[in-house]
Amino acid sequence: MKHILTSLFLTLLSINIAVAASGDADAGKTKAATCAACHGSNGIGASDTFPNLAGQHSDYIVKQLKAFKSGDRKDPLMAPMAAALSEQDMADVAAYFSGLPHDGGSQDSGSASAGTSTSSAPVAYVPNPAAGKSLYELGDASRNIASCIGCHGSEGNSEVLIYPNLANQHPEYIAKQLMNFKNKSRVNYAMNQFAGNMTEDDIADMAAYFADPAAVANVVSRKIMPAAPITDEVIAGKAKSATCAACHGADGNSPVAIYPKLAGQSADYLIKQLQEFKAGTRKDPVMGPMAAALSEQDMLEIASYYSAQKIAVAELAGSDIGKKLYFGGNVKRKITACVACHGVNGKGMNKAGFPTIAGQNEAYLKAQLMNFKKGQRNNDYNTMMQSVAAKLSVSDMDELAKFMASMK
Repeated sequence: MKHILTSLFLTLLSINIAVAASGDADAGKTKAATCAACHGSNGIGASDTFPNLAGQHSDYIVKQLKAFKSGDRKDPLMAPMAAALSEQDMADVAAYFSGLPHDGGSQDSGSASAGTSTSSAPVAYVPNPAAGKSLYELGDASRNIASCIGCHGSEGNSEVLIYPNLANQHPEYIAKQLMNFKNKSRVNYAMNQFAGNMTEDDIADMAAYFADPAAVANVVSRKIMPAAPITDEVIAGKAKSATCAACHGADGNSPVAIYPKLAGQSADYLIKQLQEFKAGTRKDPVMGPMAAALSEQDMLEIASYYSAQKIAVAELAGSDIGKKLYFGGNVKRKITACVACHGVNGKGMNKAGFPTIAGQNEAYLKAQLMNFKKGQRNNDYNTMMQSVAAKLSVSDMDELAKFMASMK
């Protein structure tokens, strides 16, 4: 098997494959013998273009092998290799690589100089590992780049089994996969959005960070949060939003729990909802007629006004159960972690169409999850929310809504 998991990196929102067989690491060692040419006898890639498999989550390795076999993930070398593997073979190989030390023990100098290449960035640019750390841990809301730490863990040590470890991975490989997601030669909706908003310099910075995370361990990550500009649209939107105040509050902080807070929400998201209420794609007996009277300019101005307001978040108890579901999902029940789209702080991804849910009214959050579950709301991208909500119990929704409402 030449080249297992040639493109192993950052797959988000992929929850549909569970490990069906229990892996035998001893059997896997024998079956993985032909992998050493590319991935090293100790699971460390023989060159920077091959991913490290040592210490990687076995669930993730199995999922990728199944994807190569089914054709969901395409690679001219891996497809025929995976096609010959049974589920037991996959589980055994994954168990073997998962049990190897992250650092691979001894390894040639191929990875020792991993941080010196900047092939993904212009030659004149000197990558900044501190900037890469900040982007990894905090994202950049002003450019709609989500943080990575929620899915891939502190310094790349993922605690969510369906998301890959990035720690001890070749930085060149990380840069290559981010570029693949950016140019959509590797397809994953969430990662295409995240990487698509990154510059080549951002990608080089991220790779530089993973070349030696310890070197910037004491550097405090910094995040620029630009204030929403007071534009002509915001000023005009304030006047036009007067009729909305009864339900949503004068500043977008709805005093009625069953109605959503609009303050601080993405203008793009608000416009989309108004357009869909008007078109009937999203149905509501109150909002349908209200939106029907609005022009595109009205929608832009109202959305701009509410987007520029600051959400008021109450001091709520939260929920440990909801927090666990939000950040980790549930692999056995195939429930996606909410953090993948809505972010570590619940601020969403504006341009990707993922709304802010932090601090939202609990009753409203619960009602929308139930609407998605029942199919009564179906204006989500690629049925993503319907698919997730369908697997949630009423208790799950209660706990998630309680946690999200408490987020700040």
